[in-house]
Amino acid sequence: MEQGGAVTEQQTSEDWRGKIGALERDELDAFLREGHLMRLACIGDDGWPYVVPCWHEWEDGAWWVIPRRRSVWATYLEREPKCGVTVDEAGRQRRVVAQCLAELVERPNVDGQWLPIAERMARRYLGENGPKYLIPTLDKPRWLFRLRPVHLKTWQGVGWASRYG
Repeated sequence: MEQGGAVTEQQTSEDWRGKIGALERDELDAFLREGHLMRLACIGDDGWPYVVPCWHEWEDGAWWVIPRRRSVWATYLEREPKCGVTVDEAGRQRRVVAQCLAELVERPNVDGQWLPIAERMARRYLGENGPKYLIPTLDKPRWLFRLRPVHLKTWQGVGWASRYG
């Protein structure tokens, strides 16, 4: 407020909320290419949810994830392909929440289809030096899974969906 109690135009503007509502397809694709961590939830051997943050690549309406050979969550996805994911951010409050089916594309290996995907992920998450991160670990086997959304919801902006009103 200005002195005297008058509200300024800047203070009444709702621009700070951003665009409110679902992401359009091009907005979704752009957001998921930015390199926000995914949180992937799967079911552990004990029947409890197991959640892990991981790198991902979004391509053609599905996510690629590359667990290390000894990643317990890879065995969980192999056993039970139903999983959940969320990718979100602070600031503009964009988020994606999905229920997915995990498709095992490759069992652990050192020179499979996962390699070019991992190189792109390393660059996206670590910048121009990202591929240097991979070099000393290229002899370490990795799995490759594709996560296909069955149900996917998106949101952006600082506001409530109408269903909550």
